[in-house]
Amino acid sequence: MHRQPSMSLAYATGLAPRSVARASKAVVAVTLALFCTACGNGSSNNSGTSSSGASGNAGTGSGGSSPSTSTVAFATDVLMHHNDLARTGQMLAETTLTPANVNTSSFGKVAFLAADGKVDGQPLSVTSLSIGGVTHNVIYVVTEHNSVYAYDADNNAQLWKVSLTGANETPSDNRGCNDITPEIGITSTPVIDRNRGPNGVLYAVAMTKDASGGYHHRLHALDLASGAELLGGPSEISATYPGSGGNSVNGVLTFDPSLHTERVALTLVNGNIFMGWTAHCMAGAYTGWIMSYSADTLQQTGVVNVAPNGHQGSVWMAGSGMASDGTSIYVVDGNGTFGTTLDANGFPVDSDYGNSFMKLSASPLKVTDYFAPLDVVQLANADGDFGSGGAMLLPDVTTAGGTIKHLAVAAGKDNKIYVVDRDAMGKFSATSNAIWQVLTGTLAGGIWGSPAWFNGTVYYGALNDNIKALPVTNALLATTAASKSPTTFPYPGATPAISANGTSNGILWAAENGTTGALHAYDAANLARELYNSNQAGTRDQWGAGNKFITPTISRGKVYVGTTNGVAVFGLLH
Repeated sequence: MHRQPSMSLAYATGLAPRSVARASKAVVAVTLALFCTACGNGSSNNSGTSSSGASGNAGTGSGGSSPSTSTVAFATDVLMHHNDLARTGQMLAETTLTPANVNTSSFGKVAFLAADGKVDGQPLSVTSLSIGGVTHNVIYVVTEHNSVYAYDADNNAQLWKVSLTGANETPSDNRGCNDITPEIGITSTPVIDRNRGPNGVLYAVAMTKDASGGYHHRLHALDLASGAELLGGPSEISATYPGSGGNSVNGVLTFDPSLHTERVALTLVNGNIFMGWTAHCMAGAYTGWIMSYSADTLQQTGVVNVAPNGHQGSVWMAGSGMASDGTSIYVVDGNGTFGTTLDANGFPVDSDYGNSFMKLSASPLKVTDYFAPLDVVQLANADGDFGSGGAMLLPDVTTAGGTIKHLAVAAGKDNKIYVVDRDAMGKFSATSNAIWQVLTGTLAGGIWGSPAWFNGTVYYGALNDNIKALPVTNALLATTAASKSPTTFPYPGATPAISANGTSNGILWAAENGTTGALHAYDAANLARELYNSNQAGTRDQWGAGNKFITPTISRGKVYVGTTNGVAVFGLLH
């Protein structure tokens, strides 16, 4: 059953019913005012709930049995990559920043949160957390040096710092590749659950190398207030799966930590942490692993290999998170073996899904539907990863005939945008793409990131292209942009984020890579109107070199941008 947004407080806030019941009246009132209005035009809310009932609050679900005293989630929280499970990139509770005051005279860099390594994971934000009896708004930062920081969002003071590097270990080396350099530690964006543990929990995966040259990946659960390990963690990542591909032995694949890294942002759905594995330096006999771990016990609850009888097929999506409607998981993988011989139900007989857009059930963890482009084999041969970009779920949209559609979008290196029906994704045909919509020629380059959504519009930032606004009308994306940014973005393009107060004061934010990085702000209603960029005031707002795959975090009047040595903080100057 698909609930209408305005009928459910749990929908509007993203909180589980038990959390709503305990939430303060003030928080509920504010959230209702912001989001029930927004729901009226089909806009997804900040908590990540699509009209199919997907709750974006990371702490809810049926798997939670740990005692909890932190039961209030706030509209200004950013608990996961791109703000919600649909991965829309929206912050709809921003009441300070507006198109009128985001300009070079009143807005700029107000702080820099120094860190001991590259910040490839998106900074996360928690509102009104008690630490030592004092209430703080907190920003969490992770680095490739395996450090986790908690900073006070109001005075920028460091509240705590912990290292996830084990005894007699170091962060992993990068084995001479340039994709993640010079070291590999915490690459993926963590996920936060405010409803587990005594103060809430931050989940992160760290990679290390021991004194004997062995590689390790471990899942950590950290107390939000202190950084202390919780839930018996950390938990060593390991897995086996039936198959004859990759580095299999006697029909069994064994997860090799030296061949894989966790790039995809962590996803928390119904009490399980989901992670997807890409190749360590894109070399060796790697394959596409997807795993789930209990958020309560940190023990593995599911594993699937999406190229078990072939090669490659890794999951990375430029660091974006797997999307979810609260029941299923949606993920796009990269170059690898795709089995073009299909069974009677249209699935590859060898279970190889390289370069596919997959829908997986959460329990048991398995592929339940998929879409592969008609030229899937050619794409793999030409290094044309479909999974170079992430997926996004649209709120319910209605066709001209009145039919409600549940759609998702994804794009990769081939410059096309693929729109699938989540109820029937289209599978594979060598002669046609039997899906809802394919946009060809709309983007000038490939995608290394994720789109955003706001007020009925999809925003894409392709390689060497303008960011483009594509309105959705009668459940169809416009093939020509309604507006586009004056800026074209070099590699890797841009992963935009949105700030707004409900449906008003929409601003699109994007980080530009390069020798001198830049933060850009555009009027979301007309991208041709640039409000601000961090190079307009000379060196005042600059922070140095840009960083790849970065999406800005917006919370409580501030904008946070991950850099090569910390986080640049932007806000009102006076």
